[in-house]
Amino acid sequence: MTLLSSPLLISSSLSRRHLMRATALLPGLALWSAARAQTAPKPDSTVDMAKALEPGPLPELSIGDPAGVPVIEYGSATCPHCAHFDRDIWPEFKKSYVDTGKVRFIFREYSRNNLDVGAFMLARCVGDDKAFATIELLFASQDSWAFGGNPLDGLIAALRPTGMSHDKANACLKDQAKADAFAQIVKTADDKFKVSGTPTFIIDGKIYGGALSLDELNAILKPLVK
Repeated sequence: MTLLSSPLLISSSLSRRHLMRATALLPGLALWSAARAQTAPKPDSTVDMAKALEPGPLPELSIGDPAGVPVIEYGSATCPHCAHFDRDIWPEFKKSYVDTGKVRFIFREYSRNNLDVGAFMLARCVGDDKAFATIELLFASQDSWAFGGNPLDGLIAALRPTGMSHDKANACLKDQAKADAFAQIVKTADDKFKVSGTPTFIIDGKIYGGALSLDELNAILKPLVK
């Protein structure tokens, strides 16, 4: 008589075999994952970092220890990817690098359209020392003002916590010198650094066009920070 193996025994044997195979694969998967996590993205181009740090026509919007590794972001107020960075990546990035003194973060206003110019002008009118926080407020509320039919009312509503009113906004938006300064920031970015979109980051003389994840920023910065 031929004895049939118990289905339970067969299943158990197969399970052990699969487990052994899976276990054998784990070291390779770990090495692959580590290598992938440690690979920095390829930059689009390079630039002399000293030239990138030359001051522009407006006071620099920076946060962090002046001795930290400089990280420059060119961002647009109406750019969804910039808003995503500010909402979803910046908090952890700031905690890990800026608050610890490892990075000096510099935000530069890159106006892609007239609405960007208006938004940045209003942020600056709140005060140069408050402009960075005001731009964060604009990113947080971007959906409520950037894509509607009456952007000025939306902007004023978004900036209400800063004390912005219609009268203040109208007076601010008449400042042609400031509007010219924003145009100069864009011209310098285009001519010297070939910025073609937002966000664009400049780190250690390398120019990265497009959004960067926290993992990518970690891979770029880990060799640079102390």
